[in-house]
Amino acid sequence: MKTDLTDTTASKINKALVKARRAIGTPAVGMVLTLVIVTDEENAYDALKAAGDASREHPSRTLVVIKRVSRSPRDRTQSRLDAEVRVGAEAGTGETVVLRLHGEVVDHAQSVVLPLLLPDAPVVVWWPVNAPLDPANDPLGALAQRRVTDTYACEQPVKELAARADAYTPGDTDLSWTRITPWRSMLAAALDQVACQVQGVEVEGEEFNPSCELLAMWLADRLDVPVRRTRSAGPGLTAVRMDTDCGPIVLDRADGSLATLAIQGQPKRAVALKRRDTAELIAEELRRLDPDDTYASALRYGVERLKQENGGDAPAKGERNSGEREAVPAPVESVAKGPAAEATAEAPVKKAAAK
Repeated sequence: MKTDLTDTTASKINKALVKARRAIGTPAVGMVLTLVIVTDEENAYDALKAAGDASREHPSRTLVVIKRVSRSPRDRTQSRLDAEVRVGAEAGTGETVVLRLHGEVVDHAQSVVLPLLLPDAPVVVWWPVNAPLDPANDPLGALAQRRVTDTYACEQPVKELAARADAYTPGDTDLSWTRITPWRSMLAAALDQVACQVQGVEVEGEEFNPSCELLAMWLADRLDVPVRRTRSAGPGLTAVRMDTDCGPIVLDRADGSLATLAIQGQPKRAVALKRRDTAELIAEELRRLDPDDTYASALRYGVERLKQENGGDAPAKGERNSGEREAVPAPVESVAKGPAAEATAEAPVKKAAAK
């Protein structure tokens, strides 16, 4: 069921939600959180579809905030709020409100969103594109326990990662980090099978893919060994090679779907490591609403190193090899670790030799 409201208010939207639930015979509210999506018209459909698919696992009230650009000075001085209220099959397992803001109300979106939040339920804000540099201090981000961005949608991902590190607040996360969860799990499991010390790591992937950078940062932070970042034609991450005193460990995924895990002295095995869509990534992020300390540690450690070595602009310049790949040396220096750097349950990767 869909209800269109033109030049409306938050109070009228709430009344329309109650009326719609009663009309379809589901007056009880069984949603577990409020998901606020801040986007534009171009990306609204894809974001809303991903949120609808994720709602099958996490029934939620989804508020889509679309800030419309006013074409004339007169329009910019006039505020108007249009809304679409979707309940039932139109909104997956939850309910959806699409908010289109015009004029001066664009700068005060939080005043529209606040009355529509579910009481006593966590709030997650997601920016599919054009995320603020400091999500926690954004008026909408300040309402949330969890703030989700996506540096993959930025023109300069490495600079964006540096900005994320400088402005990090507990509760911030990024879908580029979520994309490497299967890689981190597989690499941790591979190291659990051997009693070896890691001496060096090579991470291979697309040139401007922030997930590759984050994986290299995470490995450097957790293993405290030199990490070399090399480039390939993709798609996404293509390989991780770990040199150990027992022989190499290689996780290679050339086609973006099926990977091969090779451990010295063991037969090669095929592992499913497909590239996941946005709905799966959002569903994973909604499973945990507490701060991700592992992400924070990897982000700060890696970006600080990149800023020191390369000015935070790009990966270190490398020499072009034969073929399609271009190597980018990125040795990571060892630093003293404190208690916060101990392995967590989420990242049970073995450290190198005791410092």
